[in-house]
Amino acid sequence: MSNERSYTIEEVSQLLKVSKLTVYDLVKKEELPVFRVGRQMRVDAKDLDDYIKKHKTNQLTRPSPTTGLQQNETEASHSQSIVISGQDMVLDILATQIENHSSYKTLRSFTGSLNSLFSLYNGQCDIVSLHMFDGDSGQYNLPYVKKVLVSDSYLLMNLVLRKAGMYVQKGNPLHITSWKDLKRKSIKMINREKGSGARILLDEQLRIHHISPKDIEGYERVEMNHLSVASSVASGQADVGVGIEKVAKIVGVDFIPLITERYDLVMLKNPQNDSLIKVVTSILTSASFKQKIHSLGDYDVSEMGSIIYETY
Repeated sequence: MSNERSYTIEEVSQLLKVSKLTVYDLVKKEELPVFRVGRQMRVDAKDLDDYIKKHKTNQLTRPSPTTGLQQNETEASHSQSIVISGQDMVLDILATQIENHSSYKTLRSFTGSLNSLFSLYNGQCDIVSLHMFDGDSGQYNLPYVKKVLVSDSYLLMNLVLRKAGMYVQKGNPLHITSWKDLKRKSIKMINREKGSGARILLDEQLRIHHISPKDIEGYERVEMNHLSVASSVASGQADVGVGIEKVAKIVGVDFIPLITERYDLVMLKNPQNDSLIKVVTSILTSASFKQKIHSLGDYDVSEMGSIIYETY
């Protein structure tokens, strides 16, 4: 076995000074080879070096017509790769089902809702999961999708419903019960990154309840996923954090449910995506997939596969 160094997607993005989603896009287009170690994708150092050499601006060589034809034939024989963006474990199960029921190969991006939506707009993702609360309408997701995908045709469909709220320490020693409790000076929180659904929910609730982020200790402290937020509360580094019910049970903290959020999927409608939309719709409307997700607990599958909004 070769001892060649390899890099994670995050390390590649840092080396190239681009976003992780740009790297995922290169992988999706088969411009940058990867291999998997469990759920993690890695890139050989030699493959990264070859990619950089190939794209230097002083490269003068061009493929011959025969070489180009052979390359096209080779690429056509490959399965199409798609990028699914979001963090919930349900997406991992969906990715497996897509691969089992089609020729698609799935790549996973663990990026927050808003940034994922922008990546869909820019053509860097194929399936994006969203849970973004709009305080003015009381709706999830659609108000944001309409503003971002203004020039695209798209389909918004439900994946699951789930409880969102606050993680607190076992026994809830500070008796936290509502968003208004965050104003109390004795409470220290841990936040999520900008663009995540949990951060949007918090910021909208603070706006609705006329609470200034400056008055909340720990508001500027950020973790990048639900597990890290819940773990910070469990270890006593914070008293409260915003997240979903499922993770509270995994980590072992108490959970204060405050809202039922709609966790939706959005896909662009175009000729290239017709087959993908059919595959995803078939999976989400199947009784077997609904039962598989229902058996995990803490997920409501009653609206799974229903179309929330569709442009024509």
